[in-house]
Order: sequence, then structure tokens, then C-alpha cells
Amino acid sequence: MDAADPTFIGMISHRAQSETAPPAPGVTFDGDYIARFAQAHEAAGFDRILIAWLSTQPDAMLVAAHAAASTRRIGLMVAHRPGFVAPTVAARAFATLDHLSAGRAAMHVITGGNPAEQVADGDFLGHDARYARTDEYVGLMRRIWTEPKPFDHEGPHYRFKGCFSEIKPVQQPHIPVFFGGSSDAGIAVAGKHADTYAFWGETLDQARETIAKVRASVAAAGRDPARVRFSISFRPVLAATHEAAWKRADGILARILELRGGQRATGNRNVESVGSARLLEAAKGGPVRDKLLWTEVAAALGAGHNSTALVGTAEQVADTLADYWQIGVDTFLIRGFDPLEDAVEDGRSLLPATRAAIAARGVRQAAE
Repeated sequence: MDAADPTFIGMISHRAQSETAPPAPGVTFDGDYIARFAQAHEAAGFDRILIAWLSTQPDAMLVAAHAAASTRRIGLMVAHRPGFVAPTVAARAFATLDHLSAGRAAMHVITGGNPAEQVADGDFLGHDARYARTDEYVGLMRRIWTEPKPFDHEGPHYRFKGCFSEIKPVQQPHIPVFFGGSSDAGIAVAGKHADTYAFWGETLDQARETIAKVRASVAAAGRDPARVRFSISFRPVLAATHEAAWKRADGILARILELRGGQRATGNRNVESVGSARLLEAAKGGPVRDKLLWTEVAAALGAGHNSTALVGTAEQVADTLADYWQIGVDTFLIRGFDPLEDAVEDGRSLLPATRAAIAARGVRQAAE
């Protein structure tokens, strides 16, 4: 596989907040901030922005539509949890967003690893049963996006007669499907449906293992493993010098613990999430893994979300990202602990440094 520019994904939210900065009192939603946040990523040279899904938060699809109306180029990666909306309805919604954004929509399938969050929206299926439903759900969405005539479907979770969508995505044959899920059940479904498999910031050895498992699953599903892309997520902590970056990292951890009253998590916050368990497994090996992978925030928070960091200068972090590119990662989902300000800095320094570092590597081995 020849060297090529990586894809960079940022993440926006509906209000100013992070692990180190709680939202302002009384601010539940800030439309102006959404617009400015999306525009900052576009100006910084990001390729896409992720809009997350949480059971207590504003609707991700509507946030994405507002971000699309506020920008011109940047892609939209909308997190979506199968099971709460019929796949027929979801397929039409995503196709509509693709038209509103002139072909910039993508779906990030998140089946869910936190039972408390699932039942808050009325979903009482167990872990593996949720993935079985996701398999049927995403397969149906693909058919709805591509079938030229009405069709019937009768499966374990959904039954339709004369199913059809007049509106098809701008992107053909359908919008890109990102897929998250590190359990065996998740990887089996990813093998059938993922255009890009997305996982959190693991060590290089863990990432090699994950990539190999997903490629094997893709092959078992009768698809070409070389055509599936891989996205890994990190929280870069940058500064002008290596020492200054680690001083900043120490300050981030101290602030997080201050806001938590000094309390560290005692285990996996999302008890059914294998992705979280893998971050905690990395943390057991020490606060720093490989060259720059910083695990202390993940350990302190119980790895409830993307929480491993890369700490150093832009050039050092870029070199580490190039290491991941070398083993098969195509896409980097990055966001800082000062989200808007860090997105601007990433565009100024980290993105161009990473593109240069990857170009300097030349050719990497083709997928096995």
C-alpha cells in the first residue's frame, strides 16, 4: 500500500465542556458554540467531525444538521445507536442529512457498552443480543439506501412490508459506515458492515491485535480485508517542548482529580465495554506505554470513553501517529482537553506534522 494522506477526525459538542472544564451553570445547549466549533475544525484542516450520542444529551442528528449549515467542506460523522429508531426511519434521516450537507454525512454505529445508559432509553437487551440486532439493523439500512424497489423483510428484530425510501444518499452506493465495538460479538458484526472500524487509543501491540482480528472477521464475511479502513482515537497533549507537554499533562490530571474530589475510578465505568477494558489493560502496564501513550487519565476515569493521550511536541506525537499508520491505521480521531483551542493548535502544528511524518515513511506493507 502506497503512502497516502491520513484522514483526521475531530469532535464537536453542543456546549463548551471537557473533563477539565465543566459546562457553565445553566448552559444545556449553545448553538453558536456548535457553529464556531465546527468552523474551527474546518479551518484547521480536519476531514470530519464526530457528533457523539449520549442518552441524556441533545439529538446528534440535529446537532450535525446545524454544523452542516455552518460549514462548507468538513464531513460529519454522526454517532447512532441501533434499536431506538426503526432502521427505515434512520436510513431516511441519514439520507436527508447527506442531501442537506451536499454529500458529507457518515454514520458511526455505536451499539452500546453501558447498561445503565441503554435502559435509560428503554433498551433492556443484553450485550450480545444488542449486536445481533445491530447486524440486522445496519444490513437493513444498507438495503434501504440502495434498493431500487420496495422489498419485504422478516427477521428476528424487524419486520417490514413494502419497505422503500424515495430519498437515497448523495454518496453512492451509500454513506460511509464507521463501526465501534471491541468485543467478539462487535468485531463479528463489524466484519460484515464496517467501511471504517473505529477503536480507542490502544498500545501498538494491542492495535496490531485488533486490526488482525477485524481483518479476519472481514474475510470471514466474504469481504476484502484490504478495503476496510481503521480509525484510532487519542487525546493529544501538545507543547513546544517535551518537558512542557508533560507538565501540561500533569496539570490536566490534577484538574480532573480536583473536579472528582480526589477520587479515582476503581474499575471499568462501562462494565460491558471491551474497549474500556482494553484501555484499562494498557494502563496496568504503567502510566506511559510505548513512546508517548499516556494512560493515567483513562485509569482515573475508569476508561468510560476515549481517554488515552499522546504527550509531547507536535513532531513527537506525529511520529507516534505515523507508527500507527505503519501497522494499518488510516484515520486519526483526535480531540484535546481544551477542545476548541486544541483543535486550532492541532490544525496549526499536529496535522501538517503528521502528514509529513507519514509521507516520510514511504510505503507500508499491504494488509495480510
